[in-house]
Amino acid sequence: MAEVTRVPLQPIAKGSLTKLWLGVLIAVLVGGALAWSAMPKGLSVETIVAGEGEMPGPEDVVFVNYKGTLADTGEMFDQSQDVPLPVEGIFPEGNPLPLARMLPGFRDGAVQMQRGGEYKLFIPADQAYGDSPPEGAPIPPGADLVFEVELIDFMTEEEFERKLGILQQAMGVPAGPGGAPGAAPQVVPEGAQPIPAPQQ
Repeated sequence: MAEVTRVPLQPIAKGSLTKLWLGVLIAVLVGGALAWSAMPKGLSVETIVAGEGEMPGPEDVVFVNYKGTLADTGEMFDQSQDVPLPVEGIFPEGNPLPLARMLPGFRDGAVQMQRGGEYKLFIPADQAYGDSPPEGAPIPPGADLVFEVELIDFMTEEEFERKLGILQQAMGVPAGPGGAPGAAPQVVPEGAQPIPAPQQ
């Protein structure tokens, strides 16, 4: 039968156990921080001022005041402009934005907002312009975006088109092809650019 050699264990030096546990704790914290930073950032909607009532649908037209900035630098790349409409009472204040033609992240954030509310919307690059921002835009490829949005009101696209037809008649503008009201270009103030949908 083989003999087993016994090796006596040395006592742990004073303070070594504490250092060991601190090392384990630091390793866990560093690992957690690396895992958190590697996680993809998702769309988030932060309520600044709560609104009331229903929320718009993904096909509705929202009337908003907004400011868009780059998430990493805070540099502003777009903001709403006052749209002076010649006939009061047809449209509410704010810029009309058809959600069906907006950035996916903007649309998905807007449907979580209520009338009269103010929100901060974080849109990750993959729900914004990704690696293909509009040519000439001050938005770099892969940029995460932040919008500060005040949702003034919203209506269905059909109601918007009907009211646009009323506005065109009041201004003496002929209806679009086939007599369809609302076939005219999107209402955008001079010098402003609507937030376009990403190219497919």
